[in-house]
This record gives sequence, C-alpha cells and structure tokens, in this order.
Amino acid sequence: MPVHNPFAHSSRPDHFILPDLVGHCHFPLSYHPNGDAVAAESVKWLDEGCPELSPKARKALYGLQAGELTAYCYTTCSAERLRVVSDFMNYLFHLDNISDGMMRTGTEELSDVVMNALWFPDRYEPTRCPRKMQPAAEPSAGKMARDYWLRCIRDAKPGPQARFKENLELFFEAVHQQARDREAGIIPDLESYMNVRRDTSGCKPVFDLIEYAVDIDLPDFVVTHPVIQALNQGANDLVTWSNDIFSYNVEQARGDTHNMIPILMELQGLDLQSAVDFVGGLCKQTIDAFVENQRNLPSFGPELDRDVALYVQGMQDWIVGSLHWSFMTERYFGTSGAEIKKNRIVRLLPRKDADGDAVARDVISDLPLDTPPTPTVRKGELTSIVRSLFTCVPLFIFFGLVVPTILFLLSGEMSAITIL
Repeated sequence: MPVHNPFAHSSRPDHFILPDLVGHCHFPLSYHPNGDAVAAESVKWLDEGCPELSPKARKALYGLQAGELTAYCYTTCSAERLRVVSDFMNYLFHLDNISDGMMRTGTEELSDVVMNALWFPDRYEPTRCPRKMQPAAEPSAGKMARDYWLRCIRDAKPGPQARFKENLELFFEAVHQQARDREAGIIPDLESYMNVRRDTSGCKPVFDLIEYAVDIDLPDFVVTHPVIQALNQGANDLVTWSNDIFSYNVEQARGDTHNMIPILMELQGLDLQSAVDFVGGLCKQTIDAFVENQRNLPSFGPELDRDVALYVQGMQDWIVGSLHWSFMTERYFGTSGAEIKKNRIVRLLPRKDADGDAVARDVISDLPLDTPPTPTVRKGELTSIVRSLFTCVPLFIFFGLVVPTILFLLSGEMSAITIL
C-alpha cells in the first residue's frame, strides 16, 4: 500500500558519515594497461551515438568515467574485448539515466527497443504488436545496442551470450517494477526491494561479460552450483548495497526512494545515520562471506578450475574496483570524491522540486544543546510582521499617549470645578 515519503520529515541532519568499506576490503586493486585509451574511445562512442543528449547530460557522461570502471573490473582481457565491455558499461548507465523518472509504459517501450536489437542483431525488425508499435526509424537506444552486440557476438561463446540476454531481460523487468512502484507512490518492503534491486543493478549481465572478456564458457552445472551462485549474489549485493550508500545523497535530492536507506528509515524508523550504518554493516558481512565462499570453492577438474578461477577473480575485481571507482566518478560526489573518500563525511544536498530548483529545508544544526537555535524569518513572514507594525504602532500611540493625556486634562478640569 502507498506510504508517505520518508524525505518529507520537517527536520533532518545536514550530513552523514560513510562506513569504511574501502578499508574493510583487502582485495588488491588492478587496472587494465589499455584502460585510459579504451575509456576515451568508449565515451566518445556513446556521445556521438546519442544526438538527443542535452548539454548537461553530455557533460555528465564524461564525468561518469564508466570506461575507467570497466578497466578496474576487467583487468586481463584483450583491448578489443575491453572496448566492447566498456561500451556496454557506458550504455548501461545511459539506460539507467533515461529510465529514471519513466512511467511503466515508457520503460516497456525502452525494453522492446533494446531487446529487439539483441534478438535481431543483423537488422531492425520493429514490432507490430497492438499497443507496442515501434517507429519505422530505429531509435538511438536500439542502434547503440545493435552496434556493441554485433561486435560482442563475433567471438562470444554461446553460454555467456544466452545468459547475457536472459539477465538483461530481468534488468528490464525489474525496471518495470520500479516504474510501477514509482507510479503508484509505493515504497516496497525490504525483502521485495532487495530482490528487485539485484536486477536493477545491472550486475547480472555485466558478470556474464566476465566470461566474454576472458574467453570462457562455464557449463550450466558450474554456473548453478550453490557456491558459485553465492559468490555471484554476494558480489552483486556488495556492488548494489554500497551503491545505495554512495548514491543516496543525489537520490534524496530528487526524491528518489528506490534505495535501501529511505526504506529502512520508513519501515524500521531508523534515522539517517543508523540506516547508513545498517547498510554498511551488510556490505562488510557480504565481503566477509565472499572471502569464505572463495575458500569453499569445490574442484570441477583441472580445466574447469582454471576457468572458474578467472570468473571468481572477475567478481572479486568488481567488488574492489567499484568501491574505489565510486569516489573517482563525479556521479555521486561531484568533484569532492577524493576528499570524501578521506574523511567519509557527506554533506546533504538540498532537495529539488520538479523543475530542478532547490527547495528550502530545515536542518538540525551542530549547536550545543544549551544554545537556542537562531530563529529564521521567511519572506512571507517578514511581510506579515511589517503589516502588523503599521497596524499596531498607531494604536499603541493612541492608547499609550493620546488617551492618557486627554484623561489627565479632563481630571484637571474636574478638580478645578470642584474647587470653585
């Protein structure tokens, strides 16, 4: 059922402190030797392929550094395959941006365009289904998907191809659910949110690209093994839940509640810092569980063990790479990422209205407890005060000065009459 928005509280802190996830993660950080060159090519590819981008969105595209994230997470593949993965990473963030704020019908249309390109990579086949008619000219989202997918399937093995398409479908289904909740004003319960978030994160298809990047094809009995599944979900949860912490500030500014922190504040009555600490605790537990599952990896035979080791290494690189990258991109902390990584203090951004303008907010100050807060007078209140003064001052003069004077004079006259 619909619930009220947890951002609507009359007062709130002006900052929160990040959990030390980077310090808790002891995995070594690596970077692809061709990472910078490939990242520059990839962002240019998306820039040139999306003529509809606004100047603001185009600038944010370069501050995102999705190609650099790819270089941290796919460190040993060829430059050619790194470029394909980097293009998809840029494209996935682009999908996330354009789906934010969409209602259900908009996300369905976007899904149809993208999946159309993956199922018919050699040609554009617009659907003619009732209520799902697609335009005669393919939208840019479809053209971009077709471009990177054609390059991917030239040498991608069958297993990763099939899993990628299946998991991208799950991504869109989860985005539909998120849009339905947004449309109905619903904040889901924690378990429902976690299930949907594991798909809206986009981690599942990018983990499939680990196999593509290192040119392996894990058999189904390996992919579905409980320990492999636990490692996969653990890496997904760490990337996803830490992202909820890192992205919270920009999301609360625009009133987006698809985040574990406002859900905890709403459903469990936690304050902001307690909710952040709770999610941070989950992230640390997830890292520890990932390490334990690595120790419990079974043997699948010499050849498969090598492939499994490459796959697990890719997920490990995703955990540590995404944590460090989150302070390098401008997506979450603007240009203050390095400083915030050092002191872990995040100042809350003012919330914005539908037009993107900042709205006033009450902030709990850091004043000592025995110091009364300075009263704030708004423009409308000041006008009312001035009008009241113009009304009250003449009355004060009349009753405070004129009336007593008249009474005094009258009393003097009465005394004179009595004496006479």
